[in-house]
Amino acid sequence: MLQNSLRAMHDFSRYPELNQVEQVGIAAPKSEYKPGVFDDLFLNLFRNKLVQEVGWDSEKPGYDGLIEVANRLMMKGTTNTATVEAAVRILRSLFPPYLLELYKMLIVPIGGGKIAAMMVARVTVLTCQWLMGPCKLNSVDLPDGISCSSGVYVERCKYLEESKCVGICTNTCKFPTQSFFKDHMGVPLLMEPNFGDYSCQFKFGVLPPLDDTIVKEPCLEACPNASQRRTVARNIDITACPKT
Repeated sequence: MLQNSLRAMHDFSRYPELNQVEQVGIAAPKSEYKPGVFDDLFLNLFRNKLVQEVGWDSEKPGYDGLIEVANRLMMKGTTNTATVEAAVRILRSLFPPYLLELYKMLIVPIGGGKIAAMMVARVTVLTCQWLMGPCKLNSVDLPDGISCSSGVYVERCKYLEESKCVGICTNTCKFPTQSFFKDHMGVPLLMEPNFGDYSCQFKFGVLPPLDDTIVKEPCLEACPNASQRRTVARNIDITACPKT
């Protein structure tokens, strides 16, 4: 089993971008993401699952329409917890159920979970740049003090930049993604979005804190939900999104 897992890790060496591991804290040179042949497939699959959950679709095509549906998902939820749970259901629906269970049973136990964390980091880089924009592998410190190439650094998250909303970031991406990987794939994950430069650090193999201070973050100045709230209240000092 260990040999098969190591062989799977070796297969990733065929992709040069997955071998460029950078240290946390060292700024990576900005790069442009060149759309891949499967990007439209990934986008349409994800959007269809999102529409099924929401029960509504935007008239806008492509990524713009996806963002509108994501906003509708957030506004539909009666609570933030309900929105997170709905987003987890969407993520689960993207995978055959047996695949997730087999991953937890067969891959996660190997090497104390490090192999599983490194594998999902590499798959994230390969399959999610259409959603997040350019991202690269980097090394992160695990709870046991060992540095592991199970990090993914997103240079400027397209999802956050286009949605312009902290609430959409945290309730439809950060918290549900963390929950999905931990509960359904057996891999702890901490996501650290930076609302100043729109970057985001994924740390596979690291548990998120019980009291995440990100919930206290005010929304972005450009947030459409916060802007609407300011307009209705006629108060320019209101900076919180109603969904943060």
